[in-house]
Amino acid sequence: MTSAGTGEDVSTGEGVGAGVGVGIVGMGGIGALHARAVSELAGRARVVAFSGRAAEGAPPTAARLAPHEVIAHPDVEVVAICTPSGTHAALALAALEAGRHVVVEKPLALDVGDALRVARAARERGLLVSMIAQRRLEAENLALRRAIDDGALGELRLATTHVHWHRDDGYYRAAGWRSAADQGGGSLMNQGVHSVDLLRWLCGPVESVTAQSGTLAHAIAAEDTTVATLRFASGALGVVTTTTATPPGFPATVSVLGSRGSVDLGQGEVRRWDVPGVPPPPAGPAANGAADPLAIGHAGHLAQWTRIVDALRSPAAVPVPVGIDDAVETVRLLCAIEAAAASGAVVRPADLTAAPPRPTPGQSRSNGAA
Repeated sequence: MTSAGTGEDVSTGEGVGAGVGVGIVGMGGIGALHARAVSELAGRARVVAFSGRAAEGAPPTAARLAPHEVIAHPDVEVVAICTPSGTHAALALAALEAGRHVVVEKPLALDVGDALRVARAARERGLLVSMIAQRRLEAENLALRRAIDDGALGELRLATTHVHWHRDDGYYRAAGWRSAADQGGGSLMNQGVHSVDLLRWLCGPVESVTAQSGTLAHAIAAEDTTVATLRFASGALGVVTTTTATPPGFPATVSVLGSRGSVDLGQGEVRRWDVPGVPPPPAGPAANGAADPLAIGHAGHLAQWTRIVDALRSPAAVPVPVGIDDAVETVRLLCAIEAAAASGAVVRPADLTAAPPRPTPGQSRSNGAA
């Protein structure tokens, strides 16, 4: 087995062409998306072991094992963690300690301290960690990032993302962790994470956060609605809203407005593209999780897995997509929003090094204006 820090080709020991050996911990709905994506990289990667129920998409040749056995399997080089959010950090650490690269579903961890521990373990062992953030790889979002980097929007002034989704009571009953803040439940950490990550990736570091949250529509021990304001290091301002309390549910949106142009995107939809000299990109697939958490498709996972395998094969030439330091900063921003909602204070993400307090379930919390 090779590490991310070597220049050697990656193989599983089953002959040339076998590809990277992948073990999936948590073969549920999301795990099946990973399995499907890996299967489409035939010859470059393959699923050799998995834990959890044998969901559609698990290859018949893969061994069904306990989670610790997946991590220890001799042909597993990369462990894909697709379990409930509250288990991500511990499983990532176990995989790194076993000498495995890690691909982890969002979020990397529930608090900054755990995220930093994973980062330290990865650096000490020279191993790759990639957090799934497939929305960065959607064609319209890549085009927006290029336009921002090229200065086509001018000076950024306002950026917003809105995740106005709906989850019924049956969704929360189906898996207890979804309704528990300390296990990663809640509209921000569970549903809004991809959009928060996308806004940070597009607009850069966030200097300070204010927020309020509440449990408005569900009998759960987590918020189901959060509103936050952001001040970016660039000076631009931002707004984040996340909820699972707005039936029937609507596709998430992201908007960036600058001194020379503005863009408003849906999921797979270019709602407005007013960028002088830059034509709008083609719209991508319209899959989204507004009302169904598994209606997101696997195209984004395939795109990220393709880049992960490229990074493993050519570590000196291909950057890790959404690598460990990037993943830590997304956790830091999520935790800053939670801390601001819980404390009523303006919170600087850079100041967070450990777990922040979480809002009291069922109670709306707010802070003063920035």
